[in-house]
Amino acid sequence: MRRTSPILIAGMLGAALVTGAAISAAAVTAPTVVVTATPVPTGIPAQPTEQQIRDLFKGWDEALATGDPARVADRYAPDAVLLPTVSNEVRKTPAGIVDYFDHFLEKKPRGTIKDSTVKILGDRDAIDTGVYEFTVTEGGVAGKVEARYTFVYELRDGKWLIVNHHSSQMPEKK
Repeated sequence: MRRTSPILIAGMLGAALVTGAAISAAAVTAPTVVVTATPVPTGIPAQPTEQQIRDLFKGWDEALATGDPARVADRYAPDAVLLPTVSNEVRKTPAGIVDYFDHFLEKKPRGTIKDSTVKILGDRDAIDTGVYEFTVTEGGVAGKVEARYTFVYELRDGKWLIVNHHSSQMPEKK
């Protein structure tokens, strides 16, 4: 005769008490069933790759190309801080960020990364820092502006947003 696990018997008796069902002797001597547990997803996203973080700049630059300051500002978290390249004013609100890009986009900027170092801080945070160059147009004349940058990104509600952006022109001219 096969032995039935005490846990299985207790579970069957508990079910019988709750439902008022009768348990036959055959049920008690039924073979033990082994259940293999399947891992349950935790809902935590996988850590991003350095390339995924670098690609966030491409999306930001594409937003610049639209000429729409609100579209650029949508890439920033509501509590983001922007230390912009060509303004002395620290921007700490969505309205302030829109205001900065309203003026900056008049120059039709397009950016190119010249040097990038990405640090993955976890599954929800990353930093991209380095040097970028912008082609800008002022008074009908195109020119280049080289600057240092730091983008701090945070994954919020499934979307990578900029929570801190610092940009400053290179202090030494080449």
